[in-house]
Amino acid sequence: MKLLVTGGAGFIGANFVHYTLKHKPEHQITVLDALTYAGNLANLETVKDKIHFHKLNLNELETLQELVAQHDAVIHFAAESHNDNSLVNPWPFIDSNLVGTYHVLEAVRRHGKRLHHISTDEVYGDLALDDPAKFSETTPYNPSSPYSATKAGSDMLVRAWVRSFGIQATISNCSNNYGPYQHVEKFIPRQITNILTDTKPKLYGDGHNVRDWIHVDDHNSAVHLILEKGKIGETYMIGANGEKSNKDVLAVILELMQQPADAFEGVSDRPGHDVRYAIDATKLRTELGWKPQYTDMHKGLKQTIAWYRDNRAWWEELKQATEAKYKGIGR
Repeated sequence: MKLLVTGGAGFIGANFVHYTLKHKPEHQITVLDALTYAGNLANLETVKDKIHFHKLNLNELETLQELVAQHDAVIHFAAESHNDNSLVNPWPFIDSNLVGTYHVLEAVRRHGKRLHHISTDEVYGDLALDDPAKFSETTPYNPSSPYSATKAGSDMLVRAWVRSFGIQATISNCSNNYGPYQHVEKFIPRQITNILTDTKPKLYGDGHNVRDWIHVDDHNSAVHLILEKGKIGETYMIGANGEKSNKDVLAVILELMQQPADAFEGVSDRPGHDVRYAIDATKLRTELGWKPQYTDMHKGLKQTIAWYRDNRAWWEELKQATEAKYKGIGR
């Protein structure tokens, strides 16, 4: 297949490119990315001779239409995704996640192409810490931030285009990813790079907020399975039963990096910080036969820590700018 990967220079998208080239070398890959702060060509440096790349905003409609017409399927990763940033300035999230997705939908509709839309579990809001429930494909949407609201809206657009216009699309909602190439503003790489720069890690509030963590390679293996075997019009939850509180994740990082258990600093909590996310991936596992590789977070974090330790040149400049921003808001 000829795959067009939107947002393919970002964290999950770039890892999708690397994963595809390694495990599905028969596919041809074209990446388009606007190269905003979260898109980084360095993420694709080692594979640049094996792919085609276009710097493109999804509002550049003529070129977008031409590229979609030349490919068999669009894997739509492109999105503004950092909650903290959406609280400061929601507009880029509306422009990218809603308007950008609309343009992708119109392009695949015009040219009759397959679409897989990447979304998040944050569209469902959050769960109580003592609630045994998990998010499933039938959980009502209840977004709580500008980021999650725009992702919920983009999911709804995809469903409407499937029903109204018959486009060939699937959706996946995934839990929190971690792994190589993740921007240092995110929780796990921020703590790892803090330790690597002799700075205390930061913990929001009491650290009891729970996320359902998944290694990015497991996410992308599921995306490929949905692309190949998923039923058109269906939504699939992607999760690896990786529920851990932020405090517990930080404890594992401190342990693996041989730091004292109390070697962190508490900072003010994020406004509207969702309490708990948890994914029920039964449908993906039973209907498509998916299994994650990283079932032990120690294994996944050990690999991730090694990558950041070995690739300081990739993150050091980003780190300075990110920490200056956080210092300005007291976190």
